[in-house]
Order: sequence, then structure tokens, then C-alpha cells
Amino acid sequence: MALLHVEDLRIDIPLGDDCLHAVRGLTFQVERGEMLCIVGESGCGKSLTSLALMDLLPRKAQRSAARLQLDGIDLLACNERQMCDLRGNRLAMIFQEPMTSLNPAYSIGDQLSEVLRQHRPVSRKQAWARAAEILEKVGISNATERLRQYPHQLSGGLRQRIVIAMALMCEPDLIIADEPTTALDVTIQAQILRLIHDIQRESGAAVIFITHDLGLVARIADRVAVMYAGQIVETAPASELFNNPQHPYTRGLLASIPIPGRTRPGQALGSIPGLVPSLVGVQHGCAFRNRCSQAVDACVESAPIHEHGTHMARCRFAELDTHYPARLEGAVS
Repeated sequence: MALLHVEDLRIDIPLGDDCLHAVRGLTFQVERGEMLCIVGESGCGKSLTSLALMDLLPRKAQRSAARLQLDGIDLLACNERQMCDLRGNRLAMIFQEPMTSLNPAYSIGDQLSEVLRQHRPVSRKQAWARAAEILEKVGISNATERLRQYPHQLSGGLRQRIVIAMALMCEPDLIIADEPTTALDVTIQAQILRLIHDIQRESGAAVIFITHDLGLVARIADRVAVMYAGQIVETAPASELFNNPQHPYTRGLLASIPIPGRTRPGQALGSIPGLVPSLVGVQHGCAFRNRCSQAVDACVESAPIHEHGTHMARCRFAELDTHYPARLEGAVS
């Protein structure tokens, strides 16, 4: 049985007399030990989806779903106390900007040990010992000394490792990583990605990794969900998605990525014309139709969902049993 079930998740934000439909009917599952990458451009609803799972949405945002379950626990029925018992314990999140995720007034040791003491009957000494152990696991040397330091005394890469360590303190079943490498330089990004991937494989935790970088996804994902305008428009195992993309938006994203050995210096990359549509008010038809070269008059109607095995595409032109030339040949390991 899947660890996480999400069915028809919707997030609406009232705007005066109208409403912003930020997330529209998301349905997906996450298996135990799986790395699911959710990709899409800024504003498509990726981060709001993660906050909805944690029940940390802005106050005005309204969450609804036909089903939202973590290992059989109905998250929609949980009150604040029950959600506090789950957050940091069975469900943990690695936020995008580590400096705003850590309290500057408390030491690293206090913040890490607080997570464990909130959910486990341990002493302060035991919690600090566990914190030192986790810091070493995420590659931080001199762990005992680091526990006494404050966030401003650490580099961006170290702060991000601290946030990862915080998420691991109680060995959660599901870790949500919301673009955890965006603010880091390329070298540190690679280290953090390798760390998350290794920890996921070692601990057996499921990971939802949110990003807009498809090149990164090709290296780490088991399965990929592509989001556009608040909807999942395509989902498939990573190798299948890169070798057989079916939605025009997915193809446009892949065409914009330079391929080592095949893209010549100075060669123009692919691009997607137009702008993301407004999600304010009632939505009709395929949201991508105004930017799609394949669009026809029928696209003003709701886009049909085509499924073939574990591959799904929300497009009337999807042919999931037909091979499409690979865009990132050899990129998926």
C-alpha cells in the first residue's frame, strides 16, 4: 500500500469578490522508499502543495480534497494538536531558504534537540547526543562544537545541512524537500543532492522533491510529476518521462535543456512562448492551450486524461503507447 494518498487536492485563495484557484484537482501517490520529483515553473503550485500536506498554508488559503492520507491517517480530519504530533515526527519538511527556517536566537543544538524532545521521551543530554550523531551523518565535522553555534555563524551550505538534519531527527516516513538547493552554489548543490539521495536510500524514507530543474530530476528521481497552472499534466517513472514525454509542456521543458555533447556552444535552446494563464475565477479547458503549437478548437473543453500503465498525460493528443525520441538521452541513471 502507498504511504501517501492525495486525491483531488484543491487550494483556493479568496481575492475580494473572486477566488484564485492555485491548485486544481491534484491526484498522486507516494510509495514507501520512493523519490517523487514534482517539477514545473514558478507559480504552478508546487510549494503550496507541499504546505497543504503539512497543513501550513497561509491563513486565507482553503484546502480541500477527496482523500489526503499518510499511512492510513486522514490528514484532513487531524486537528492542530494531531498535526503537531505528525510534523517533524512522521512527516518532515526541508524548506527552501535555511536562514529563515532556523531561529537566530537559539543555538543549533537547542533547535535540533527540541525536535526530538517534542516527540520522544528523552532527556536533554540524550537529545544532544542524537543531534551530534545526525550532524555527523549529514557530513558536518566537529559536531559537538557546531551544536553550540548559532545560524549566523554558519555558511549557507552548513545551514542547509542543519535543516536536513532537523528533518531526520525522528526518522520520518515522508520527507518533503521544497527546492532545498536554490540558494546554494553549484558545488554545494551537488553535495546536498547527493546527501538527500543517500539518506533516502539508507533510511527507506519516501521523499517528495520539489524543483524546477529537470536536469537535476534526471539524476535523482524514481518518478516525476509535471505541474502546470495548478494541475499535474503528466506523471511517469523518470526514465519513461524523459524518453517518452507526451504533454506539450513537458516536451517544451525538455527542449529548453542543453544536452552535453549534443548542444553546440551558442546554439539556441527551445523555449515556450506566451505566459501562464491567470488562475483567478472559473477555469475552462486546457490551461496550456494558449501556448501550445498543437492546440485546436476542442482544447477549450476539459483536457482528457490518458493513462497507460504508470504513465499519465492530461492532453487529447497523448499517445502513451507510442515512443517519442528521447530529449535527455543517457541522462537518467
